[in-house]
Amino acid sequence: MEEFEPNPPKTPMISIRHRCAACFHQFKKKEHLVEHMKISYHSVHQPKCGVCHKHCKSFESLREHISGPLAKPHCSSIFSKNGCHICLKIFESPVSVDEHKESCLLTAPPLLGTLYVPYTEYEELEDKNHMSNKYHEAVAINCQMVGGGSDGSLDVLGRVCLVDEEENIIFHTYVEPQLPVTDYRYELTGLTEDHLRDAMPVTEVREKISQILYNGESIGIARLHGGKAKLLVGHNLHHALDSLLMNYPENLLRDTATYRPLLKTNFVSHSLKYLTKTYLGYDIRSESHDTFQDCVSVMRLYKRMRSQEHQNEDFETCSDSTTKLNISFDARSSKDLENMSPDELFRISMSNYQCWCLDSRPRKEIGITEFYGV
Repeated sequence: MEEFEPNPPKTPMISIRHRCAACFHQFKKKEHLVEHMKISYHSVHQPKCGVCHKHCKSFESLREHISGPLAKPHCSSIFSKNGCHICLKIFESPVSVDEHKESCLLTAPPLLGTLYVPYTEYEELEDKNHMSNKYHEAVAINCQMVGGGSDGSLDVLGRVCLVDEEENIIFHTYVEPQLPVTDYRYELTGLTEDHLRDAMPVTEVREKISQILYNGESIGIARLHGGKAKLLVGHNLHHALDSLLMNYPENLLRDTATYRPLLKTNFVSHSLKYLTKTYLGYDIRSESHDTFQDCVSVMRLYKRMRSQEHQNEDFETCSDSTTKLNISFDARSSKDLENMSPDELFRISMSNYQCWCLDSRPRKEIGITEFYGV
């Protein structure tokens, strides 16, 4: 009888995994990694772990990565010793963290209250104009609403405050209600009928705010690339502008309620109270909403986000978000993309939002106007 040799041992199949260079997700096929890069919009502007350098879609995602219930053990261990729970940066030693917190952990601004003069407007000093040579100046706004309608549920503008980057009040006034007030919401606003009896008409309020924001610039130039107009900072800005019956160029709005890195992991807005406590380290609105305190808090949030240092993207971004998204991917064939390494794919990936760190970069001069071109 013929002897048959046993079947030779099978060579184990080696599964090749393609790892994203930004978020470290792994894919079985290279084409799946390419599709992931197209829709993830990874970029140098995303919050990044200071230990493993993983890129996260928001600061809340990063917080979960380093200190949440399912945090990565290695990153969590280092962060617990050498990390700042406010800005989420990693330092060389606990001593360095303690020194850093003196500047990172802020104290709450004073309350303006409702006992101040009903109308305040300060002229900006000429020596502050040096800022315009560096970047667009910012102004923060906060509006307080009283209630209208039969049940007091309609928001009616009752008070508005603007502060500059040095936290000085540049405009503050009570506003004449456009509808009969049925609920002054005193516990939240501190406002009464006396405050609004001889208040400024909303048309005049809108005109004065426009003069401050446009800063002598034409509306056309402001909409195109800003010019000398100022950035408007706030929380839920469109609600404030609607209450003023006012429009302002989208490219000049900086809204802490919609800024991608400050959103929840499901891209829903946080409250200003939460953002202030989490990213500045102090509580606001313990009793009522104070318009000056809220103004200063959104300005501080904006400046903290603007002060982040990110390297330049390899590809110049555009002001038109529909044009810039995936322009680096669409210009290449699927075969070319699949032949690129994960690091190369990351280098051509761009953010789908304008990072506020770009506001701190010098503006370029084109023709007779100065602007920061993004």
